[in-house]
Amino acid sequence: MQVVAEKKKSGSTSGRQYALEHTRNIGVAAHIDAGKTTTTERILFYTGLIHKMGDVDDGNTVTDWMEQERERGITITSAAITCYWSQKEEPLPKLYPAVPHRINIIDTPGHVDFTAEVERSMRVLDGAVAVFCGVAGVQPQSETVWRQATKYNVPRIAFINKMDRTGANFENAVSEMRRKLGAYAHPVALPIGKEDHLRGIIDIVNQRAIVYDEADEMGMRYEIQEIPADLQESARQALRDLVAAVADKDDQIAELVIEDKPIEPLVLKQAIRRLTCRNELVPVLCGSAFKKRGVQPLVDAIIDYLPSPMDIADVMGQDPAEPDKQIQVKSEDQGKFCALAFKLWSDPFVGKLVFFRVYQGQLRKGELIYNPRTGRRERVNRVMMIQADKRIEVETVYAGDIAALVGLKEIRTGDTICNEQRPVLLEPPTFPEPVISMAVEPKTKADRDKLSTGLQRLSEEDPTFRCFTNDETGQLIIAGMGELHLEIIRDRLFREFKVDANAGAPQIAYRETLTKPAEGEGKFIRQSGGRGQYGHACITVQPNTRGKGIEIENEIVGGVVPKEYIPAITDGIREALAGGVLAGYPMVDLKISIVDGSFHEVDSSELAFKMAGIFALKDAAKKAGPILLEPVMKVELTTPDEYQGDLMGDLNRRRGRIQHIEAKNQATAVHAQVPLAELFGYATAIRSLSKGRASYSMEPSHFEQVPSSVLENILDQTDSKPSRS
Repeated sequence: MQVVAEKKKSGSTSGRQYALEHTRNIGVAAHIDAGKTTTTERILFYTGLIHKMGDVDDGNTVTDWMEQERERGITITSAAITCYWSQKEEPLPKLYPAVPHRINIIDTPGHVDFTAEVERSMRVLDGAVAVFCGVAGVQPQSETVWRQATKYNVPRIAFINKMDRTGANFENAVSEMRRKLGAYAHPVALPIGKEDHLRGIIDIVNQRAIVYDEADEMGMRYEIQEIPADLQESARQALRDLVAAVADKDDQIAELVIEDKPIEPLVLKQAIRRLTCRNELVPVLCGSAFKKRGVQPLVDAIIDYLPSPMDIADVMGQDPAEPDKQIQVKSEDQGKFCALAFKLWSDPFVGKLVFFRVYQGQLRKGELIYNPRTGRRERVNRVMMIQADKRIEVETVYAGDIAALVGLKEIRTGDTICNEQRPVLLEPPTFPEPVISMAVEPKTKADRDKLSTGLQRLSEEDPTFRCFTNDETGQLIIAGMGELHLEIIRDRLFREFKVDANAGAPQIAYRETLTKPAEGEGKFIRQSGGRGQYGHACITVQPNTRGKGIEIENEIVGGVVPKEYIPAITDGIREALAGGVLAGYPMVDLKISIVDGSFHEVDSSELAFKMAGIFALKDAAKKAGPILLEPVMKVELTTPDEYQGDLMGDLNRRRGRIQHIEAKNQATAVHAQVPLAELFGYATAIRSLSKGRASYSMEPSHFEQVPSSVLENILDQTDSKPSRS
């Protein structure tokens, strides 16, 4: 039965191997160690892409291909891979029986240090599989990736993994999804047994049991059976709950319920698909990827419920010449080419790879493409489809494809590449600011040039990694999202770019702000016998709402300062803001008004007014109660009860504030806010205090004022002793 509600007219062309409506672009996202990579590995095996399943612990999975990933057992970079799936016609009815589908999968990291990989992946995906641990339920990074998916309006299905683990609780995981994530989550599957006795799952929609052959270690053989007698009532109740949940959102099902007519499984599936594609429902499945239970029904659900590029709203872009003008980018092959470059990667064999998602049109090898940001045209020499660390050259890519280009210059993450006859700017992904930094220096002169090249390449690849030179100390500083992030950067410098470098202790990315309004005046006057320099500016500063950033307004009236010098004053103010007045850190969240000044008809210049802007800002800031802000992390600590007291005492010593404590599956979960400066070496500390049985995760929360007792130490370290009023 060919289905789907609200489907647009197909944009397929004869050259396309798989129709656009039979394409799925999905991401697999979750908290660290929830089983994303293992789930992806099983999907690749059952779809026939690989013939031997790898495991994260063995370091031989397809999508974790970097040496650092295999050594640590974690995903660091998002890996793109394509597989194919045809649903079986019998014995359970499907929405797309026997129609081959192409599934483009991006396996994303779970560690908060690599959140940028999730962010840019979500920007270009049409759907996502959110994986949750059946024991731990919704964890902190689960909430982060969920927010990222919501930000880009990505439809989701959920997979409750690790149902074979001791303490697994399917109902609790679904309840936490509703409570913590605000998700309209409803099961379309139930586990048969749990922990060591997990035998299969119940298909709620079709009211059948999928039971796996215990003798088959590969999970290939399973039977469709009647639901076991002891589970029949819970299965019927789950169907009633699912129908009621769908009827609340879908008029067609509501009408059938009101008229007391039977609801066929395919009709219910169509309604679930409509709601999922509109982001109004999250179907929940379950199983164990490690024990190979429930993965095939998950792939069926990806096809049945997640949208094709044609089932989601058309992307809207901006006209580069008229930013207020919106341009509709339709998911079709016939239109002018338009794509978004969402990731850059340095490949040791082919050079710089530019990963892109095609939203409209086709791109053939040899054609010209246009970058509206730079105004540059470039010819496409090589187009590649990506299979994790393997590259497959192709002649043409179509709307909905995720592919890579080689050899593009002056391109960065978030750039639009399009047809010059129809320039358009698509919304780029946004990334958080770095929170931790360290100083690096090459060990030898030979390493200096290689270090510069390596850092430039890595900063192009990773928008959350920055490198810059400290003007005061002359040190080269690298900044990132956490200790692990910078550790991986250093490791890649050594392995990929053969750079041997020393690194200093990580430094915190502090910020400065002001606590009260003040006025400031800056004059720059130089006489040297000939033409001199004259600039004079008066400003007011006041605190801005936290998170609003810097706002600079020109309130000059009467022409006391000519308009052509206002940008120079603004540049001076921004330069002074970058250096702060208290400890040399950037200033944030301020409202600044340029209110007065004077000029000299002969001696005034842009340089003089820029210097006046710098002096005015520093003068005002010293009077406005400057304070130092530090990054505070949200920490979730999970520990057996007997170590709770010791670990909470350790958090208090680290200036942590306990938010709340909850019992969670035979353990205690402590939620706290802790300054990042106090969390260096924390992983080692909790392993020591709990004999290796406690674990924690953290993510950036906010900035807040540094206590005065700590401030003195920071000022001593920066050798900055400004006068404070």
